[in-house]
Amino acid sequence: MPSYTVTVATGSQWFAGTDDYIYLSLVGSAGCSEKHLLDKPFYNDFERGAVDSYDVTVDEELGDIQLIKIEKRKYWFHDDWYLKYITVKTPCGDYIEFPCYRWISGEGEIVLRDGQAKLACDDQIHILKQHRRKELETRQKQYRWMEWNPGFPLSIDAKCHKDLPRDIQFDSEKGVDFVLNYSKAMENLFINRFMHMFQSSWSDFADFEKIFVRISNTISERVMNHWQEDLMFGYQFLNGCNPVMIQRCLKLPDNLPVTTEMVECSLERQLTLEQEIEQGNIFIVDFKLLDGIDANKTDPCTLQFLAAPICLLYKNLANKIVPIAIQLNQVPGEENPIFLPSDAKYDWLLAKIWVRSSDFHVHQTITHLLRTHLVSEVFGIAMYRQLPAVHPIFKLLVAHVRFTIAINTKAREQLICEYGLFDKAIKARGMDNAEDIPYYFYRDDGLLVWEAIKTFVAEVVDIYYESDQVVEEDQELQDFVKDVYMYGMRGKKASGFPKSIKTKEKLCEYLTVVIFTASAQHAAVNFGQYDWCSWIPNAPPTMRAPPPTAKGVVTIEQIVETLPDRGRSCWHLGAVWALSQFQDNELFLGMYPEEHFIEKPVKEAMARFRKNLDSIVSVIAERNKNKKLPYYYLSPDRIPNSVAI
Repeated sequence: MPSYTVTVATGSQWFAGTDDYIYLSLVGSAGCSEKHLLDKPFYNDFERGAVDSYDVTVDEELGDIQLIKIEKRKYWFHDDWYLKYITVKTPCGDYIEFPCYRWISGEGEIVLRDGQAKLACDDQIHILKQHRRKELETRQKQYRWMEWNPGFPLSIDAKCHKDLPRDIQFDSEKGVDFVLNYSKAMENLFINRFMHMFQSSWSDFADFEKIFVRISNTISERVMNHWQEDLMFGYQFLNGCNPVMIQRCLKLPDNLPVTTEMVECSLERQLTLEQEIEQGNIFIVDFKLLDGIDANKTDPCTLQFLAAPICLLYKNLANKIVPIAIQLNQVPGEENPIFLPSDAKYDWLLAKIWVRSSDFHVHQTITHLLRTHLVSEVFGIAMYRQLPAVHPIFKLLVAHVRFTIAINTKAREQLICEYGLFDKAIKARGMDNAEDIPYYFYRDDGLLVWEAIKTFVAEVVDIYYESDQVVEEDQELQDFVKDVYMYGMRGKKASGFPKSIKTKEKLCEYLTVVIFTASAQHAAVNFGQYDWCSWIPNAPPTMRAPPPTAKGVVTIEQIVETLPDRGRSCWHLGAVWALSQFQDNELFLGMYPEEHFIEKPVKEAMARFRKNLDSIVSVIAERNKNKKLPYYYLSPDRIPNSVAI
């Protein structure tokens, strides 16, 4: 009688093992075996991290093995089991790999096919076509779209983390409860002692050091020491937490009546403002998105104010970016003066603080939440709904949506676009010339990582898609792209996402956007939050007084009374600390420990990808040597694979 050797690998995360009964059936082209209980007498099978082997003898020839069925039945009580993979050694000596990397909850059954990636057109056998279709039907019932709030991209239909499908929930050890993490941060930073003075103001800027004194971090300390300087202010638009707002100014906006006379003392080339604009030396950051948002009342006595500034910046003779004019609201007028570096010290300082506060709000809500977290969730939901596990694009993307839906669901539960191609987005803002703007490390490093991802993606696409026609005729792929557009992006053309993809080139660009957004872009705008936002005056999360309406009246006392009170400062510091931490056992870009792909050409492409990323790490490390403000957020060894924090 034919005998097969079956090897079963259990996950190594907490509670991955099971004491339940595990049964296996082999489904071949010539027949299906009986259910076999996988059990070793006097041996505890399926322990966490275990790899167990079993001999399975069948009554008759099964032919080519096409599927395996795994069934879990209760022993003492229901528990979950994380199955990594199963391999089957056939009587003729062949090894067949069946990747799984899924949880089996309660009493359940899953059906696996071998790990070779296949497009739908490659499946000619009825049972494989049927398996493909049933998998998607099941997933579409589990992964449903829901409107969280009007105007947002659609998200997963789940009220809380425990409502999510088990396969996309956090592992137990991840410890992502926001309240717990913030409390831990507060304890680690020794700032709980200020909470009893929740609504009291600080005395002066030096008073903020009381919650900062125990921190030892090169960048954050440098920010604390130099935050009032114009050079530090301008630098952050290039390499801070929100390096995507600055644009080259081609023409002064009509609602910013700045004249050469106003800024003459800041212009170093003896040119008029118009001439400086023509030469490409003037840049602008416009926070018009915040215009019209009313003050928020957090309690009966406390208002939180917003401004919608326009900030004009200048590239000086040292090729550094410095501010030369700030208007704090969009409509010019006598009560909306244009603040200048030549103004009184505290007038100019408060104007810059208002810009930094506005930048903080746009960063958190648009750059960070919308354009990385929520957009990546859209990709994840559409992937699970429309791409079966055997599809090469599913295998390519699954590592890059790991925990994303879970972290967003946690955020909706407890805390609370247009996204173009990276190089084109940089060019569209007039920020693409490296010689012209030599200190824009976000651009420089981002382009390197973008090209490495795109090269890797192109290699994988070439393996599975022979021509543009195959791309266009891949209905599962087209359904994925359509799901992203119609549901995730609400069918809005302005989102920048296509309804369909018809060429290999466009498919490579699309997938590069997905992976870059979930990995590099999120890293660039997330992991610097403690560096740049922990010194409260440099990134105020709230302002307790409205913007000044006149010059010459601002005092240090007024600035301190405008900045966050002690309690909110403490919570803010705890939050940015917690959000800037890598997770235990973080998976960084290029790391694919779950071997969804079994084909040698893809594994070779992955190896080349990692080699390219290693070379980028070396380039960035060499560039950062001896820098007082090193930029490392886009170093691949610091870029997690997915949005998971």
